[in-house]
Amino acid sequence: MIATTIPPGASQSLFMQRSATGRDLISILDFQPDELACALDLAAAMKLRPADYRGTLVGKQIVLFFEKPSLRTRLTFEAGINALGGSSFFVDQTQSRLGARESLSDVARNLERWIDGVVLRTFAHETVTEMARHASIPVINALSEQEHPCQALADMQTLQEQFGDLKKVKLAYVGDGNNVAHSLMLAAASLGASIAVGTPAGYEPHADILVAAENLAAASGGSVKLTNDAVEAVSGADAVYTDVWASMGQEEEAAERRKTFMPFQVNNKLFSKAAKHAVFMHCLPAHRGDEVTASVIDSPRSVVFDQAENRLHIQKAIMVLLLEGGVHRFPPRSAHA
Repeated sequence: MIATTIPPGASQSLFMQRSATGRDLISILDFQPDELACALDLAAAMKLRPADYRGTLVGKQIVLFFEKPSLRTRLTFEAGINALGGSSFFVDQTQSRLGARESLSDVARNLERWIDGVVLRTFAHETVTEMARHASIPVINALSEQEHPCQALADMQTLQEQFGDLKKVKLAYVGDGNNVAHSLMLAAASLGASIAVGTPAGYEPHADILVAAENLAAASGGSVKLTNDAVEAVSGADAVYTDVWASMGQEEEAAERRKTFMPFQVNNKLFSKAAKHAVFMHCLPAHRGDEVTASVIDSPRSVVFDQAENRLHIQKAIMVLLLEGGVHRFPPRSAHA
């Protein structure tokens, strides 16, 4: 029931609005700042009192299409759906990408008649946006080349657990200006945190993402800084975050990228430039000896497994916000469907 799923102090009208509009989470930008804050509140309540939310998604069926291998994303979604009383169906698309056998629009128009939601882990961002455009059911981006919104929200939850008020947090991200960096910038800026992104020249985040993050920060009181100096990015930070230097699909660039990115390795020397209370963050999987040394990621100051755990809780919250109360179904397009 609605009353059992809203954490104390949260807006009931906001939660109700999310449940019946068929909205998606393709980008952090799909949720307004107060909606992101509510998602964090709900995730925290679910983590604290999981039994209160059993049965929230009873009768809901969600399909997971994955074009990329996965450990955390797949298991946290499947475990979350199961814990909430729903059913999940996993479709392995690692051998054949969505849209290759039949058009995405046809796939979407089939799915909306059978199930209640779609989770996509894909290469091209257009795969997610096209699915959302054609399907009348919620679509969740579980990773694309442009964004990784579920990861970024789990990261914000982890920072909130560590430091409390996100508006007082300074996050440093060093490495490739990739999908993780994009979603982190948007989430931090939207929630009023400060974020400094340090990348080698030529590997900066997309310009349009930077502009969007700067606009969000101007409204929230946060800040966004871009630099090609790792020390400048990390100095005084409450948290230092990095990701792999070569993402899936970039394996052929790995050797060259290693040379370029080595000055951005999070080692003891670089980490010492952060605040004395700083924590280390990584979305995993990690390559020890490349983007981070074992002495940092395996230290007591590392919260990488807290981040991984929070993937479960934030994704449960996202699914409840998008699915609770029933998904709007368009009238059948054909009497013979």
